Amino acid sequence: MRKGIKASLSLLLAMTAMGEAAAQSPSTQPKASGMETDVTKIKQALLGNWESIAPEVRPSAAKNADGSLKPFYLKRTFKYLPSDRFELEIVNSADPYGAVPLARLKIGGHMLWQGSHPIAAGAQKVNFIADEAYEVTPLAAGFADVLNKVASAGYAPWAVNATQSIFGKTFVPFALKEGTNFMEYDLVYLRGDLLFWGARNIDGRGFDTEQNRPTNLQIPLVRK
Repeated sequence: MRKGIKASLSLLLAMTAMGEAAAQSPSTQPKASGMETDVTKIKQALLGNWESIAPEVRPSAAKNADGSLKPFYLKRTFKYLPSDRFELEIVNSADPYGAVPLARLKIGGHMLWQGSHPIAAGAQKVNFIADEAYEVTPLAAGFADVLNKVASAGYAPWAVNATQSIFGKTFVPFALKEGTNFMEYDLVYLRGDLLFWGARNIDGRGFDTEQNRPTNLQIPLVRK
């Protein structure tokens, strides 16, 4: 089990380490030209709570011995709030059915709307910036043990169900540096009670640059 948890930790780190992307002030972001009416309607419809239909799988940057990509299993809950604020919770598991949870991540921040995305009519480019909160909670003893080896500096001992904030701090496992905020270049497409974000790049690359922004749709969240 410990070996499996270590492997899953590697996947978690590969999926969440977005390098040194720092938050940018909304006032410095380019505004979508001619899209304000549509975006306003999308934002209004987006308000509320969303969740995964079932445990999901994504490709990670970590590879098996044969060169194939290892899977990353997770469930998501998401809340869109007024003033472009959001709250996101991700639970990573070691198995496809979510029976062995490893870690919970909670992120809070803002969505910056960057204009239309060509994948579907009404799809929008959106940057997610964790400029309010970022918390990590180990859910398995082996996971906490690994964090105590690779992320002890500046933190209390990691323990199961003991949440710690990594917001604005150096956190080596996720390549976060002090004073910077986690950020992803993503997309949003709303269709009725289904909310689509971008599908992970097939080679496991994160959404850490404009060039790595997703091109296609991921399995959707459903309205709660």
